[in-house]
Parts: sequence; structure tokens; C-alpha cells
Amino acid sequence: MDFTFSEEQKMFADTAKTLLADTCTPAHLRAQMDKGEARDADRWAAIVETGLTLVLLPEAAGGIGLTEIDFAPIAEAAGYAGLPEPLVESAGVAAPMLAAIAPDHPLLADPAATIAIQHPLNPFVADADTAAAIILHHDGAAHIVDPASVTLVRQESIDPFRRLFRIDGMPPAGTRIDADPAAWALALDRGALFAAAQGLGLAQRSIDLAVDYAKDRTQFGKPIGSYQAVKHHLASAQVAVEFARPVVQAAAAEIGAQDVHSRARVSHAKLVALEAADQAARASIQVHGAMGYSWEVDVHFFLKRALGLTFTWGDPAFHRARIAERMFGSPTGPDTLFARTSDQKAA
Repeated sequence: MDFTFSEEQKMFADTAKTLLADTCTPAHLRAQMDKGEARDADRWAAIVETGLTLVLLPEAAGGIGLTEIDFAPIAEAAGYAGLPEPLVESAGVAAPMLAAIAPDHPLLADPAATIAIQHPLNPFVADADTAAAIILHHDGAAHIVDPASVTLVRQESIDPFRRLFRIDGMPPAGTRIDADPAAWALALDRGALFAAAQGLGLAQRSIDLAVDYAKDRTQFGKPIGSYQAVKHHLASAQVAVEFARPVVQAAAAEIGAQDVHSRARVSHAKLVALEAADQAARASIQVHGAMGYSWEVDVHFFLKRALGLTFTWGDPAFHRARIAERMFGSPTGPDTLFARTSDQKAA
């Protein structure tokens, strides 16, 4: 499987990285938190202007018409920055689903509009209060509702930038949209995949913060990064990231198949990428010493996001079960690495 990115894919990834490096630093996050704002209007306008919200929308809906393998590096950049705005869940999950089930919906013509989604696996809806519309799952049907038409009840989150809401009340009349179950299944896989991609970014940011600190902090007259114990902690975390990266890329490349094999790849990606993020953040806190546990050190932003993402779009038990379904229901072993091809040959 060739994971070499095209020049276009590299351009979108670099654009996202550069933009967020300039507009979404920990200083920006702290200032936004102090103001109590749900999003930074200038940063969101810049994101929209670069076209990042249009990547997965089909060209017929005014989008760019790219695929998950193109959006995954953008999600990784969002994770690296700890982006508060719902770029990933809106542009990566909800908007493509809306285009699939309601291709003429007027919101698709507004690249600045965000769309929230209530999936059966997620008890709460992220960023429902700032969304232009919410895709609800109610009694097995899809409803597209205005947030003002339902009751939003704020829920506490370990991540201060994940604004979660319980939705009370019945969907208003006339909001039901026919949605194939496959649309909900693809939304789940996209949500899990892009959570995994964010995990890669979160892990790398935690490592980078620790490396920068270990270069500057001295003990016994030498930078602490020169000591083997510190090197081993960070090397192990980096290895976990590098092992997770091809798993995420493989899942992005195969997500369109929507079968037991592609679902297992997505679940594998979510497990290993967010485990890497957790490992990296905890190692970073340890490298920072007692300061690492304090509010003043930025690592907690990335640990909290990793913890929040671990239990959204399916918890670890759910994803282990999907992997088990593939492992126990299809051939395994070195000659069946690409099991779908093996199944086709056997047929």
C-alpha cells in the first residue's frame, strides 16, 4: 500500500499547519478561555478562507471533492494545535453526511456554517450551541434541526474546549430526512478515523513540548535532555507515534470500502493513535516534573483532548470488539495481510 502523499495533499496539510501555528498557540487558547468564547471569529474566518471546510464536500455541493486520506492530515494539524473550533467534526463528519442525505440543503452553500451531529454512539453533541444545524438521530431516523428548536443542556467535559450538550425534546415536525443506515455507519467511521488523526497531532505536540523543555531545563549543570532516562521516555513515545501513523493512513485509504476489514482498520487506528497520545502526554508531564501537573504548563490541554477523544465515536471496548470481529471472522496471518484481496481470490 502506497502512503506517499501527492503534492496537493501536502499543500493542504502544510496550509493547515501554517495557519494553526500562527493563530492557535497555547497563548491564544488561554486568551480564548479567559474570554469564555466558544470560538475565535478571526481564526475561523481564516480557516474558511483557506478552503479547509470544503475538502470533503462533493463538487456538486460546492466543495473540493477530496477524500478521507486528504482530510486526515488536516485533522492531525488540528490535533497538534488543540484547535477549539469544530473543523474536524463539522467539515470531516457532519457536512459530508448532510451532503449525502440532503444534497440541496442551503447550509451546504455556506462554507462558514458549522454542522453538529448526534450519533447514537455519542450521548452528547459537541458544539451544538454554535452550529447552524444539528443532524439528530431519533427513533432510527435522521432529523436536521435548528439548535434553537430543541433544548440544549450543557454537560461538563474534561476538555475545556469540547463544548458538549445533551439534547432534550422531540425534533420539530417536518425535519425528518431519509438517511440510509450506511450514512450513519460512514459518519461513525469518519469520526473515529479523524479522532485518530487528531491523536497523532496531540501526541507529537506533547513530545515537542517535552523536547523543548528538556533542552532548556538544566540539572547538575547539564540539560535534562542529555540524561538517558529522559531520552528513553521520549523515544518510546515517539516510537508509538510512528507505529500509529501508518495504521491511521491505511484506515483513511480503505474507509470507503465500508466492510469488516475497513472497519477493523479504523478501530485499530483509533486505539493505537489515542493510546500514543495518552502515552506521549503522560511522558511529557513527567519530563516537566512537578511543573507538568500545573495549569501553567501547556501539556494539560493536549492530554485532556486525548482523554476526551478516546471516549467519543466509540470507546476502546467498542473498537476492540470490531477488531475481534475481523480477526475471528476472516483469515489471518502474513499471507492475508490484505485480507479483502484474499477473500476475493477464495471466492
